[in-house]
Amino acid sequence: MSARLEGKVAIVTGAGSVGPGWGNGRAAAVRFAEEGARVFAVDLHAEALEETVARFGGRNDAIVPFQCDVTDTDAVSAMVDECRSTLGAIDILVNNVGGSHPGGPVEMSEEDWGRQLELNLTTTYLTCKHVLPHMKDVGSGAIVNTASTSGIRWTGSAQAAYAASKAGVIAFTRSVAVQHAPFGIRANTVVPGQLHTPMVEVRLARQRTGGDVDELLEQRLARIPLGFMGDGRDTANVALFLASDEAQFITGTEIVVDGGMSARCD
Repeated sequence: MSARLEGKVAIVTGAGSVGPGWGNGRAAAVRFAEEGARVFAVDLHAEALEETVARFGGRNDAIVPFQCDVTDTDAVSAMVDECRSTLGAIDILVNNVGGSHPGGPVEMSEEDWGRQLELNLTTTYLTCKHVLPHMKDVGSGAIVNTASTSGIRWTGSAQAAYAASKAGVIAFTRSVAVQHAPFGIRANTVVPGQLHTPMVEVRLARQRTGGDVDELLEQRLARIPLGFMGDGRDTANVALFLASDEAQFITGTEIVVDGGMSARCD
């Protein structure tokens, strides 16, 4: 049985991680490589990409690291050109760049609001802006954007800009999907819930529980009907499906990965 992405080239943004472990982007890069793709792994931090490559046995022929600030349109354009020059094509685009900032509209500064929209939504727009023309030229492509359950429901704390930007990712992806379906391009969103990714230790616990990681994990776990937390590999498995030919008739929609949390009415 052949690998599910054999012969495909995938750009994965946010392919490093804020700390050790399985962030969504790192997991996607490794999982796609396991299924035969050549992965152009993009991140702002070169050292974070080193661990990603190491987790696939140090094989930078399968995972090619590339440092890039995807909030910069010129840098994104150059990144796309480099991917095509190095790997010859772009069949798949996976967007994983993002992060949360606490606060509602009153307590959040306008600067923080703007940075959240730029990081979580504009980065997705910019990569699509520069990748879509190449997919249109060949008449095929699959885009998988990463949102969050914060974009579809309250998830336990005020983070208005994060919620708004992730809801924006969902709406943006639907629009891209319908517009580009005639060109053989699919676009879908994976919507992770309260996963145990490195973000918990590095950022979220400090924001929400005074640095107490165990307390935050307990709070998050209490919201999940399945009774356990997934990690970035669960997000990556859904992204893999949506990027593969198994999902050839799926576009303009979302798959929620949250252990049943969003189905609860409380």
